[in-house]
Amino acid sequence: MQVKLSRTLVATAIAALTFGAAQAQDKPVMVKMASWVPAQHALNPALQAWGESLKAASGGTISATLFPSEQLGKAFDHYDMARDGISDFSYVNPGYQPGRFPIFAAASLPFMVNNAKAGSAAIDAWYRNYAAKEMKDVHFCFAFAHDPGAFHSRKKIVLPTDIKGMKVRPATSTVGQVITMLGGTNVQASAPESRDMLERGVAEAITFPWGSLTLFGIDKVVKYHMDVPFYVTPFVWVMNKDKYAALSVNQKKAVDSHCTSEWAEKVGSAWADFEISGHTKLLADPNREVYKLTPDQLNAWKQAVAPAEVQWAADVKKKGEDPVAVMNAFKQSLAKYKSGM
Repeated sequence: MQVKLSRTLVATAIAALTFGAAQAQDKPVMVKMASWVPAQHALNPALQAWGESLKAASGGTISATLFPSEQLGKAFDHYDMARDGISDFSYVNPGYQPGRFPIFAAASLPFMVNNAKAGSAAIDAWYRNYAAKEMKDVHFCFAFAHDPGAFHSRKKIVLPTDIKGMKVRPATSTVGQVITMLGGTNVQASAPESRDMLERGVAEAITFPWGSLTLFGIDKVVKYHMDVPFYVTPFVWVMNKDKYAALSVNQKKAVDSHCTSEWAEKVGSAWADFEISGHTKLLADPNREVYKLTPDQLNAWKQAVAPAEVQWAADVKKKGEDPVAVMNAFKQSLAKYKSGM
């Protein structure tokens, strides 16, 4: 028994030394992580924590530096920045580029996702089956979402008919399609540019999550807030393909262990807590009107936005995918993670 135990200990020690030697041979790698939200945004600490965990998992051989506030490029460009190697990892809002990622757009359809914690894991688990084809220019890491957003406006919006004639800054291209369907006009602006659009009257309303509303100063230029989980904006965290290919076997394993649905939920949850606290803060402000919808009003909205899914299905079909199968898979994932509407 003692001989067997000694052999086991020796074998374990050899394996540990071999692994350590392999890691010692790995070349140090510096990675640039691009984030377009302001430095103080709740997402950035979560991405930094991810980078620190990746460093530990790689035995200290991968070091990550986060560049927030559009330091490496504009919000609209972050996908192409990862593709082209301007950044090694990018935080991307695919909805900023209408029509480019139609499958992923399912997650931004109205009244689909009710929370960003389990919802982020649900979106990620579902999209993994499509990412390699739809986002083939980059190495997909994970997908996640912010907590449900709503309409915030300079004049009260209650029914979908109220959108007619309004100028609205939509969160995603999918929400933009809804605005157009309802007779409104879309005003395209990234999150950092949105306050200025509203302040100058270029837009009268915006779809946005609650905590970020205050962070970007948009709460200063809107008064009315529809208190309903209208939509989420889904995002992706992607990597430059050449950077990934150049990593050692051990370093790739470290990255792979950080590109999971579990990490999607961790990052989504950290941001969700921030958005939820923003909702609480705005509710307590006596100088603004935060209002619920009646069941009839909510039903009117759901009926009014239904054609958006029809349009989404047509876009997916053009890309050679079966929209029924894609949507069924998405709803099954939401049900599994208890995050559907």
